Amino acid sequence: MWTLKRLRPEAIPAALEKAERYRLLNQPELAQSICEDILAIDPDHQEALITLILAITDRFQEPRPPSPRQARELLSRLQGPYERAYYAGLIAEREGLAWLRSDKPHSSQHAYACFRQAMEHYETAEALRPQQNDDAILRWNTCVRMLLAHPDLAPPPETAEATYSLED
Repeated sequence: MWTLKRLRPEAIPAALEKAERYRLLNQPELAQSICEDILAIDPDHQEALITLILAITDRFQEPRPPSPRQARELLSRLQGPYERAYYAGLIAEREGLAWLRSDKPHSSQHAYACFRQAMEHYETAEALRPQQNDDAILRWNTCVRMLLAHPDLAPPPETAEATYSLED
């Protein structure tokens, strides 16, 4: 029916600025589209991959959120082990926040599991972090504070096997 038009490579810097602006304006779907256009011509563009992960996770609290799997699939394309661990943590943390604010069944158990998973990723990232970069520590502390502020968040019972999805 329609064919997407391709960006010119020299347009990438301005397109990235627009994607960031749309994220700041709380229009992550527009930022996501721009990043997909950039990645169509430069599949390994690290800044576009990171911005796309952030745009997808910005949408986790929408009534019809994208699958967290969509963001996780991008992690393998990030070049550094620190970036893969850090953004894996961020995806899990933002999924946890979405579950925390959800009224779906078992949301408190899912939120807890997501925050704990995020903390594990942040601990990995902390060990790999560049000098002068304590972002993983800041995010880990945020997860701890969320768990402390919400004592109703608890791990699922040992016998629970059901899995849930934000998009259900």
